[in-house]
Amino acid sequence: MGSPNDDAAATETDLTTDSIGDTRRDSGSDTESNNDCDEGDLPLLLLPPPPGQFEEGERVLANHSDCFYEAKVLKIEYKDDEWKYFVHYIGWNKSWDEWISLDCLLKHTDENIEKQKEQGLKQGIKTATAWKVTKMKPRSPNVARGRKRKQDSVDTEKNVVPSDNLLSFHIPPALRKQLIDDYEFVTQMHKLVQLPRSPNVDDILKKYIDSQMKKHGRVTDSVEEILKGLRCYFDKALPVMLLYNNERKQYEETVTADVSPSTVYGAEHLLRLFVKLPELLIHVNMAEETLKELQDNLADILRFLRKNQSLFFVSAYKAVEEIEKNED
Repeated sequence: MGSPNDDAAATETDLTTDSIGDTRRDSGSDTESNNDCDEGDLPLLLLPPPPGQFEEGERVLANHSDCFYEAKVLKIEYKDDEWKYFVHYIGWNKSWDEWISLDCLLKHTDENIEKQKEQGLKQGIKTATAWKVTKMKPRSPNVARGRKRKQDSVDTEKNVVPSDNLLSFHIPPALRKQLIDDYEFVTQMHKLVQLPRSPNVDDILKKYIDSQMKKHGRVTDSVEEILKGLRCYFDKALPVMLLYNNERKQYEETVTADVSPSTVYGAEHLLRLFVKLPELLIHVNMAEETLKELQDNLADILRFLRKNQSLFFVSAYKAVEEIEKNED
C-alpha cells in the first residue's frame, strides 16, 4: 500500500507488502512482549488509562513509514509500556493489519487529509484506490480528460476494466519473507546491499527471456513489451519510491546521470518494484484482456524470481563501514 508502501522507500512505504502487494509489510503479529509477565494479563486497574482520542471501530488515518493510509481501529491494548492500536488498512489484505502507537494516528477528517497534502508528506493519503485501474477508455493526445468524458467511457467502453477491479498478483511467501528481511536489514540493522549488483536487473530480465525461449521456443511481442516497460518503470521509480532513507547516499554516489539504475541494482530492489506497480499503473488505461495478460506475466516473472531466489538475491547485507572500506 506498497504497500500503507520503511524508514522506507522514497515514499517510505514499508515495501513488505502482499501484492506489492502484497507489498506491504509484516503484519505486526509478533510484537508481543518478551517479558515473563504479559502486560495483557495485568489487571486493568494497574494500567494507565487509554488516551481516549480513538475508539475501536473508528475510521482513522494511520501513519506507516511517513505515509498516511485510511484505516480502521480494530483493537486497543496496553503493549510494551504504552497503549497500542491494532489497525486494518482499508482496502488492503488483512495480512497487513498491525499494531501501531498513538503518535501514528490522526483523526479521519477533511482537515487532516488536506493538511497532509499541503505538507507534501511523501505522497499524501494512500488508499486502496491506488490499486485500481482507471475505467476511462483510451483517448487521443488531443482529447481532454474530463468528468463527462470519463462517464461516457463507462457507458460505451464495455471492454474497459471496471474501477472495482484491482491490478493484483500473488507474491510467493518466500519472496514476501525476502521483502521483510530486506526491510529489517536496511532499516533496523542499518545494512546495505553492496553495489553494483550481479546479476543486475537488466541481467535478470535477460535471463527471464532466455528461460522463455528455452520453454516456449520464442518470446512473444507482449512479453518483450512488458519487460521493456518493467525496466523503464524500475529506472524511473527507484530514486523516487524504491529506496529507504539510509540508502540514498549510496544511490547518489553510485548512480550518475549516464548510468541506469537497472544496471546497478539487483533482485532486492526489483522485488520492491512489484510492491509499487499497482500504484504506478493507476493511470494506465487497459482493456480487461490486457490487464489479465499483464497480471499473468508479472506473476510468472515473480515465479521466476522465486525459482532462482538463491542465485538472484544476496545472502548477506553489509554494514556501511564495510562497504566503504571495500570501495577504498
